[in-house]
Amino acid sequence: MSKEKKVQILEEDPGDFDLSFKLIVIGDSAVGKSCLSIKATKGIFDQNYNPTIGFEFLTFFVKVDESNIKLQIWDTCGQEVYRSLISSFYHNSSLAVLVYAINNKNSFMSLESWLNEIKTLGSPDINIFLIGNKADLEEKRQIPKEMGEEFCKNHGIQFFLETSAKTGFNAQNVFLEAAKLLYEQHLQYKDRLSRPNSVDNLIILDSRNTENVIIESNEEDEEDGEKTRKKKCCL
Repeated sequence: MSKEKKVQILEEDPGDFDLSFKLIVIGDSAVGKSCLSIKATKGIFDQNYNPTIGFEFLTFFVKVDESNIKLQIWDTCGQEVYRSLISSFYHNSSLAVLVYAINNKNSFMSLESWLNEIKTLGSPDINIFLIGNKADLEEKRQIPKEMGEEFCKNHGIQFFLETSAKTGFNAQNVFLEAAKLLYEQHLQYKDRLSRPNSVDNLIILDSRNTENVIIESNEEDEEDGEKTRKKKCCL
C-alpha cells in the first residue's frame, strides 16, 4: 500500500506545474454543481447564483508531495436542452464528478442516466466520484447517505462524499481527493513503464505533451541473427 500523500492547496497559480488533469462536473440542474465548484476554487457562495448556460471553466492548483498539479474543472449545465452541447466535454477527462442533491430524489434517480452517459462518451478508464451535495439541508433530506454509498458499491464508483457548497463542508476535499487519486495513478503508470516487458523502454518526453513517444525495442536482425536495438517513433 502506498504511503499517504502530502497535499497542499496552492492559493495562486504557481506559474509552472508538473501535471495537468481535466475534470468534468455533471448532474441534474439545480443540484449545486457550480456553487460547489466555485466554493472549492474561490471560497465564494452566492445564494442567488444563476444556472450555468453551457459550461464554465475553473482551475484548482494543488501540490501533492513535490509536484504542482493543475486541475482543469469543466462545470457543465444540467438542463436537458444542453446535453448534446456538453457531450464533447467528456473528451480527455480524467475524472467525472457526478453530483446529486440530498434533498432532491429526482436528481438521485437521474444518476443512472448520467452514469450511462459517462460510460458512453468518456474514456474507458475515466474515474468517477459521486457527490451528494446540499448536506446543510439535513431537515429536507430525501436521500440517506447509505443510498449514495450503496449506489457506488453497485456501480463500481471509486469515491463518495457528501458536501455543502453553502457551508463549504467537504467542498475542497472533492478536488483534493481527485488530485491525490490522479497523481497516484500517474505514478503507477510510470512504474509500469519502468518494468521490463516486451518493450524495453518507453520515454515520455513531457507529462503534458505525449504526442511524441520514443519506444526502444530489441529486434533480431534477419541478416546476422544478432539482436540490435532499434528505435521506433509512435505518434
